[in-house]
Amino acid sequence: MNRLLEKLGQNPQRSLSFFMRGLGLFIIGALLIFVGYYFHHYWQIVGLCFLIPAILLAAYGYIGMFANRLLNIFQRRKY
Repeated sequence: MNRLLEKLGQNPQRSLSFFMRGLGLFIIGALLIFVGYYFHHYWQIVGLCFLIPAILLAAYGYIGMFANRLLNIFQRRKY
């Protein structure tokens, strides 16, 4: 389990970057869905196409940050 945590949490700055990019894409997708509610429904479809990679990217970044924190907790307990 430690190897997996080391692999996922090896670069928390990169994980934060992934998370922020995913959050930005999520906001763009949500805005497109909102625009599609008032205008043409194709905007909602485009918004959904933005949401899918946004959620995956943000989840990957969050898992990396969480793995880094968890690894720090496990390493602190060994001393």
